[in-house]
Amino acid sequence: MAQKPINQTKAWKNLENEVNKHKISLKDEFKKDTTRAQKLTVSTPRIFFDFSRQLIDKGLFDPLIEMANEAGLKEKIQAMFAGEKINTTENRAVLHVALRNLSGKPIKVDGKDVMPEVNAVLKKIGKFSEEIRSGKRVGATGKKIKSIVSVGIGGSYLGPEYLAEACKPFAKEGMNLVFVANVDGTDFATKTAGVGPEETLFVIVSKTFTTAETMKNAETAKKWILGKLKGRAEDSDIIKKHFIAVSTSKEKVEAFGIDPENMFVFWDWVGGRYSATSAVGGVPLSLYLGYDNFKKILEGAHWMDNHYLNEPFERNIPVICALLDILNINFYGLTTRALLPYSQLLGKLPAHTQQVEMESNGKGVDLNGKKVEFSTGEVVFGEPGTNGQHSFYQEIHQGQIIPCDFIGFIKPSYEVGKSTKDSVDHHHELMTNFLAQPDALAFGKKSDDPARNFEGNRPSSSLLLKELSPFTAGLLIAWTEHRAATKGFIWGINSFDQFGVELGKKLGVQARSAMLGDGPAQNAFNRSTKRLFDAIMSGELPS
Repeated sequence: MAQKPINQTKAWKNLENEVNKHKISLKDEFKKDTTRAQKLTVSTPRIFFDFSRQLIDKGLFDPLIEMANEAGLKEKIQAMFAGEKINTTENRAVLHVALRNLSGKPIKVDGKDVMPEVNAVLKKIGKFSEEIRSGKRVGATGKKIKSIVSVGIGGSYLGPEYLAEACKPFAKEGMNLVFVANVDGTDFATKTAGVGPEETLFVIVSKTFTTAETMKNAETAKKWILGKLKGRAEDSDIIKKHFIAVSTSKEKVEAFGIDPENMFVFWDWVGGRYSATSAVGGVPLSLYLGYDNFKKILEGAHWMDNHYLNEPFERNIPVICALLDILNINFYGLTTRALLPYSQLLGKLPAHTQQVEMESNGKGVDLNGKKVEFSTGEVVFGEPGTNGQHSFYQEIHQGQIIPCDFIGFIKPSYEVGKSTKDSVDHHHELMTNFLAQPDALAFGKKSDDPARNFEGNRPSSSLLLKELSPFTAGLLIAWTEHRAATKGFIWGINSFDQFGVELGKKLGVQARSAMLGDGPAQNAFNRSTKRLFDAIMSGELPS
C-alpha cells in the first residue's frame, strides 16, 4: 500500500498548528522550566545528547513523535535491519548494518544469510593486513610496505578518510595512509610526492571498476609505479604486489592486472556513502590502524545500530536528531545545518556528512514517483572548533539562522600543556568554547549598539563523548547514517539511490568524445559550452 504523503497526515497538521500557535523563546523556556535541561537530554554510557537549546517544547515534541509513528518509522527501521528491499528503485536491500553485525544473529536477503560472507571478508581483511604489517607480504623489490594509497571517490573515500583522520593517534607505527580521489592530476601528484614506490601499496576502490575518475587515477598509479620500478622486477609482479582491489567485478579487476586473490568484495546492498564499514574502509583502515582497531570501529557502529533499532523514539538519538531536522527544515524553514566538532581530528566528518545527507535526501519525488511538496534534504557544512569561530560563526550568530550540532569530548586526543592556577591546558581551552558557543547562540546579549546586539534564540544541539577512539568514531558514523535514513523514512523518499549524479556523468562522456576529435559530439554543444570547450582546447581565454 502506497504511503500517504507525510504533509497530508494528521500529525503533520498538528505540528503545523503547534508551531503557529506559539513562538519558542529559549531564554523564557529555561527560566520557567528548571528541569528543561534534564527533560531534553538523552544519557547513555557512550554518548550524552542535549537538545534543550533547540526550538522545541513538549507541545512540539509529542507531535513529532506522533508523525514518526504515523509514517511507520519503526516498521521501516525493522525492514531495513531485516534485509527487505527498501531501495525500491534499484530493487536492493540496504544492509550496511550487516557489515558490523557482531551479534552472531543471521541477517537474510532473499532467504540467504549474508553473515557468513561478511565474516569471511572480515577474516580475509584481518589476515591480509597482518601479513602486510608483519612483513610477510612485501613489495616487488622485497621492501616492507609502509605507505597505503587508497584510490576512490565519493563514498569510496569520504567515510574512510574521516575514520582515518579521526583515529590517527591509533595508527600503527611506520604506516602512512593517503586518499586520492579527485581526477585533477594535482591530487595524485601531491599525494604521491615523497612516497617511496618500493614501499607503496595502492588500494583501488570501485564497485564496478568503471568509475571514470577512479580508473583514470588507477591507470596513472600503474604507469607511475611501473616507471619508478622499471627493470627492478617483472611488470606483472609489480602490479601483483603493489595493487589490490575492493570491488564486485572480478573480471575487470583481473583485466587491470590485479591478482583476484587480492580482491576484497562487497555487495550491491551496500551503498557507496554507507560503505565505510565494509571492505571499502576496512582494507585501508586495517592496514593503517591494524585490524584490531578497525574491529573497534565496527563495535562502535554496532552499538549505535542497536541503540537505533531498540530504543524508544523518545530516547533514540538518531531519531530525535532527524525529527529536529524535520522541524527546522519543514516548519521553521531552516534548510542549512552546521556540524561543529570540537576536535581537530574530526575535520573530515562534515564532508562525509555532506555526502550522506545531501546525496541521500536531495530528492524531488517520493517513493510513489510523485513530486514532493516540501523540502527534503539540507545543506550541511562545518569546520572544527575553534577554527570555524574565526571563519563563519559571525554568520550563525548575527546573520541567517543556522541550526548547529556541537560535538565535544571529555578527554583530549593528545595531552598538550598543563592547567595551572592561572591557565587551562589546550583541551580545556578548547572546551571553554564548546560550552560557550551554544549559550551565545541560544540566549544572545542585548546591547544599545545595534552592531553588538545578539538576538539569540538560535537552535543547537550538543553531543558529548568521553574520548575520540575507534569505537566512538564508528558510533558517530552510524549516527550520521541513521539520522539521514530516518528523515527519508518519514518524508517517504528513497534515501538509498543517487540518480542525480548520472546526468552530469553522461554529458561528461560526450565532452570526452569531443576532446578526442568526435565532430558530432562537438556540434552537440550549446553556444555557451562550445566557447568554453574551444578555450580549453586552444589554451586561450575566449575573446
